[in-house]
Amino acid sequence: MSSGGAVPRRRNPRGQGQVLKAELVEAAARLLATLERPETLTLRQVAREVGVAPASIYGHFPDLGALIQHVLRLRYDELAAVMRTAADDAEGPLADLVARCAAYVHWGVDHPGPYRTIFGGGMPAELVPTNAHGAGEELLGSVVVSLARARQDQLQHQDDRGPEQEWQAGLLLWTALHGLVALYNAHGNMPWPDLTDLIAQTLALHTGSPVDEIVELARTPGRPT
Repeated sequence: MSSGGAVPRRRNPRGQGQVLKAELVEAAARLLATLERPETLTLRQVAREVGVAPASIYGHFPDLGALIQHVLRLRYDELAAVMRTAADDAEGPLADLVARCAAYVHWGVDHPGPYRTIFGGGMPAELVPTNAHGAGEELLGSVVVSLARARQDQLQHQDDRGPEQEWQAGLLLWTALHGLVALYNAHGNMPWPDLTDLIAQTLALHTGSPVDEIVELARTPGRPT
């Protein structure tokens, strides 16, 4: 049901309140992903989307911020699971890094609305405080560790960078991947080079590994292409 009009929703049978909660979360996620200005989302819009009175929401979420943060957590978990799954069968540190980063980019390009929901910014701090993005730090941490291992393997000896430098290196790589997704989503009508090639060239710059080797890893069956 679109937000243009509400159809009265049938009351769930007793004991099925979680059904309404799931519908509220789904509606909020859909609106956050499609609204031109997601930061203008209101509880009334969510209620209208589901077909319930706004007061019905308070039995599941104390306020709009709690609902939005719940959606954020689900989206972060979804992306983290995609990255973990992609790297499950990776053979070696570089393959692990390639799998994680390729999965990140392809998820962002394939799901532009959900990607914007977690990385688009613009939400008032009173609705989405900084600590609501703690799961994003977990994603960054996985990239930091994977990049450090790939560099050590490439150098064939212990990398002399300390934890802070490794974190900064991972942050720079994530910044590059985010920029690739954001620009691709915003200007998808441009004659972009092959996305896998762009990912490979980005990772080559950050690891010192040959582009051809990274492309081969990225095109391994089962990996995003």
